[in-house]
Amino acid sequence: MRVYGKVGRIVALTASVGLLAAATACSGATSTGDGESKTFVFGASDDPKTLDAAYVSDGESFRVIFQIYETLVALKPGTTEVVPSLATDWKVSDDGLTYTFNLVKDVKFHDGEPFDAKAVCYNFDRWYHFKGAQQNGDISYYWQTIFGGFATQDSESAPKTSRYDSCEATEDSVATLHLKQPSSALLSGLVLPAFAIASPKAIEEGGTDLAINGDSIAYTGGFGTKVVAGTGPFKFVSWDRGEKLVLAANETYREGKPALDRIIFRPIADATARMQALQAGEIDAYEGVAAADIQAVKNVGQVVERPAFNVGYVGMNQKVPLLKNHKIREAIAHALNRQALLSAAYPEGAEVANQFLPPSQWGYNNSIKGYEYDPEKAKQLVAESGEKDLKLEFWYPANVSRPYMPNPQAVYESFAADLEKVGFTIVPKTVPWTPDYLQSIQADGKGQLFLLGWSGDYADPDNFVGTFFRETTPQFNLTDPEIQGLLNKGLAETDQAARQKLYEEANQLIFDYIPGVPFVHNRPLLGLGKNVSGYQPSPVSLEYFKLVKIEG
Repeated sequence: MRVYGKVGRIVALTASVGLLAAATACSGATSTGDGESKTFVFGASDDPKTLDAAYVSDGESFRVIFQIYETLVALKPGTTEVVPSLATDWKVSDDGLTYTFNLVKDVKFHDGEPFDAKAVCYNFDRWYHFKGAQQNGDISYYWQTIFGGFATQDSESAPKTSRYDSCEATEDSVATLHLKQPSSALLSGLVLPAFAIASPKAIEEGGTDLAINGDSIAYTGGFGTKVVAGTGPFKFVSWDRGEKLVLAANETYREGKPALDRIIFRPIADATARMQALQAGEIDAYEGVAAADIQAVKNVGQVVERPAFNVGYVGMNQKVPLLKNHKIREAIAHALNRQALLSAAYPEGAEVANQFLPPSQWGYNNSIKGYEYDPEKAKQLVAESGEKDLKLEFWYPANVSRPYMPNPQAVYESFAADLEKVGFTIVPKTVPWTPDYLQSIQADGKGQLFLLGWSGDYADPDNFVGTFFRETTPQFNLTDPEIQGLLNKGLAETDQAARQKLYEEANQLIFDYIPGVPFVHNRPLLGLGKNVSGYQPSPVSLEYFKLVKIEG
């Protein structure tokens, strides 16, 4: 998931004195209070940006939003299988342009307002009619990813066309989406918290103003800051930015009251500090257990794996003359000792990647066996290439740890040594992840060789290979009509079996072209206290805290 700029201070929603006092009193992990209250404390790496789901695309915001709001469709816990949520079932027209959702009945938002088809359409129409700064790619990233553009194009960078046409409240409990163009990734995309259905009254009362100043985004409206109302299992209570964010159980939740009475999110930026907080009993869970900390966490609790749904890769920018030579790209692919890197620098369970899709994603091509580590073959290919100047800048980020790249410098050093062994001259280029690295690689196309990766947002191959190669992007500068044609055809195709074949074929073409070398599908680790049960890691980091229990 993408991570973007900073926001202003969030003001707490007015709540009962008892809840606020209880939240303030809790300074450690599981607080038993009167012996019956169950509080779950999660050590987050940062505060959410805002709780207006349509404005964010980062994991820390989504983790909280996912507990407060619900979407039309959701994921079966621990999987990428799309299942009913606020929609009990749905039908898709043969041409893929009409989606009819039958909705749950007798459900209310946290502010007491009824959930119905009008509320659903209000939210979709709000997103479609975003204007001005709302059309910034950092603000409405997922709307643009799934639906494209808006009712009007106020930003040159916004897509010119939209797949969205309209939403119709056919009945109180039936909402119908009409599209201008088919998209087979739609249902998978609608599981994203960015498409959470919020109370129209809360949106209107709070307001949704925002301002962008350089890389900083200020959410000046009250919705998502002072006013928060979804239909989910937990309600917003209070937020002291930099200290804690408190949720309380929704007593009238349609699936029954959760086992937890409260959830507290505590921002702790440093992974080692989060581990120490777990050791001290100050938190009950955190994400990002380092390989070196696994045993320390096991001594006081549990280590659980999140299923591998990511890819780390060495990218190759096709605008660099040397990298336009296919034999050079092939030589690089055979020069990299990926297994040695994983054995030395990754936790147990990390897999060598052979393509840009993880094996758990349908569309994966099982016939692709990967690039064999063969330095002698790499030397031969370099000789056959006819190239004499083998100098390359190799970019890697500083001040960051990503699920697919826990230690970027270790990855760089290992691969740089591999490449130098077969005759390349490697020039290191490292810049801070925020704000320079992504801007330099993804927007400005400055990288030559570079380290990057992707954690899947939703279970569709377009979210991986489509994101990278369906259009020409600055990071790869790949223009190949056959690859791009297959990926665009795959997105529009409505038959699942036909899509499977299209993506298998596209993955083979990408493998043969070598726009980069995928090297890892990693399994991120979470640390849990010994008394935590029911925590089911999600491949896309959307965990249901309504399933969590505190024992004892």
